[in-house]
Amino acid sequence: MNDSPTPTVEARHPRGLATLFFTEMWERFSYYGMRALLVLFMVDTVQKGGMGMDDKTATAIYGLYTAAVYLMSLPGGWLADRLWGAQRAVWYGGIVIALGHFTLALPLTQTFYLGLVFVVIGSGILKPNMSAMVGELYPEGGTRRDAGFTIFYMGVNLGAFIGPMVCGWLAVKMGWHWGFGAAGVGMVLGLIQFKFSKRLLADAGVERGNPNPLHGVERFGLIGSIVAGVLVVALGMAGVVTFNPAAIAKVMAYVILAIAVLYFVTVFLFCGLSKIEKERVGVILVLFVASALFWAGFEQAGSSFNLFAERNTLRDLGGFEVPAAWFQALGPVFIILFAPMFA
Repeated sequence: MNDSPTPTVEARHPRGLATLFFTEMWERFSYYGMRALLVLFMVDTVQKGGMGMDDKTATAIYGLYTAAVYLMSLPGGWLADRLWGAQRAVWYGGIVIALGHFTLALPLTQTFYLGLVFVVIGSGILKPNMSAMVGELYPEGGTRRDAGFTIFYMGVNLGAFIGPMVCGWLAVKMGWHWGFGAAGVGMVLGLIQFKFSKRLLADAGVERGNPNPLHGVERFGLIGSIVAGVLVVALGMAGVVTFNPAAIAKVMAYVILAIAVLYFVTVFLFCGLSKIEKERVGVILVLFVASALFWAGFEQAGSSFNLFAERNTLRDLGGFEVPAAWFQALGPVFIILFAPMFA
């Protein structure tokens, strides 16, 4: 006889976790599905539908793109906090992401860069606010919240596994732009799922009704940034301004490093921290460096590792040539299989 008590409602996970799980799954489907194709498409010959770039230029564009996605999460979180709330930020961000993927699906060089810009902006707005809402579902914190994030992370990896498989197969069988289009379809499915199930989120991520969300300087900065960004993109698409991706990537590496150093120096020396607080910030610094090193290696999956899979891997499997993009699905599937065992 089983005498174990039936789990109470409080012990179960909030129903809104399913909404965020599947929305994130489809968003990661679109992101990693497109990422699996990006560098391979750029280095492929023009005759085969690619852009005919050399490795250095293609990987520099890839590096700038992925860095911009992460950096955009700062203004993305700020917009949610000050203007929209996390739920509306996810909705608007998803729409911009889908627009970006469908723009990439157009067989035009000019729209390629515009599509990347859209995906960067949309991902920066959506991604940080998804994680924030997971935390808001568990106001009590504790191990239940940790378990909720673990479940949420499985949605990330499920999407990251399916995306390269679907988009990679379509790219090989029907052309690069079909793969990019499939990524857009995945994001649309995520938006549909979010729209019809967001009621399960209750108050998580709802805008709190700030009567004066932005002061004058902030409004000026926001509008100025948008105008400047549109101008740069328009001049680039018109060919008036040309960019050297490799040179920009090199400069940005130093800029990002300088920002990080300046931040921690300011916190340690000028924020009036106590000895205990400085020790805690020191732990954050160690974790920061370790995280930066990890992600520097991890993001090679979509660039140098992808090129290695394409050129230096025997991919024939009983007469079927495995698409190089499918190798991008190995990391997520290993996480799904082995993470529970290690945990």
